[in-house]
Amino acid sequence: MPEGHTVHRLARTFADLFGGQELAVTSPQGRFAAGAALVSGRSLGASEAWGKQLFLGFDDVWLRVHLGLYGAWTFQTDGSAAVVHAIGAPRRRIGERETTLSGPERPGPLPGTDTWVAPAPRGAVRARLLGAHAVADLTGPTACEVITPAEKAAVEARLGPDPLRGDDGARDAFVARVRRSRTTVGQQLMDQAVVAGVGNIYRAEALFRAGVDPLRPGRDVGDAVLGEVWDDLVLLMHDGVARGAIVTTRPEDRGPDAPGILAAGPLAATGGTTRRHERRAPVPPGAVPRDESFYVYQRDGLPCRVCGTPVLEKELAGRALYWCPTCQA
Repeated sequence: MPEGHTVHRLARTFADLFGGQELAVTSPQGRFAAGAALVSGRSLGASEAWGKQLFLGFDDVWLRVHLGLYGAWTFQTDGSAAVVHAIGAPRRRIGERETTLSGPERPGPLPGTDTWVAPAPRGAVRARLLGAHAVADLTGPTACEVITPAEKAAVEARLGPDPLRGDDGARDAFVARVRRSRTTVGQQLMDQAVVAGVGNIYRAEALFRAGVDPLRPGRDVGDAVLGEVWDDLVLLMHDGVARGAIVTTRPEDRGPDAPGILAAGPLAATGGTTRRHERRAPVPPGAVPRDESFYVYQRDGLPCRVCGTPVLEKELAGRALYWCPTCQA
């Protein structure tokens, strides 16, 4: 499931491609036909994200989209703007799928006209938003509905603070919510009513970087430590927005020369035979390879990058939890 930084990137993409334009909204699949008719022909006046929820504002109504596990937005342009081709799931990179920059599938406008013709929808497209120079297709979302401002406010009221929004009092609200419960801090960080936008990767990595045992009750974690976790989430998630990918490792903890990898011995540098491995995909210049991007997430059985202790995994509330028993004792 795409995490919060992905949805904030989507909100920016919609503002850049479609902001202020009257959009033709359709439902090629047919399941969103009634909702599409309510907003088609209206101008996109706002594009907002709160956690994993995307809100597109059309006059006095909002289009709410939650991608969930299988949803994705696919973009095409007439070549006048560079945009990531697809964001969502399935994805090549953890957090969102970023393939190639989008360009025109048709080389210029139709002969004798100035009108760009968007490519035909592919697959079961729930909603299509067509502007003057770009088209966005939505497939497989958990939620896609037109709601009123009051209904939007009700959705937001159920959400915890979002580290990417910069709202006043968000840090204190997060600390207070975690501290008032005996539920484990690892489970609380996955609760969108406690903190919005954090998923399994940010949960595992932020707790590792703070040295917090994910199985510790929230009420037993100090205010100062939880404040540091919040500050780190703000830092990491803003970096995710900028990169278009989640990277939580510090440069000195990457690669075969990381302290924990060296301490664990030569077999650890390649992962030995303790773990499945994917074929390493080409990495753009300056980017961090996926297998060097995380401290503990999906590294069960491999040595901790800092101390060399094997990373542990267990199921917690239906999701895989990863942590280092030494660094997070």
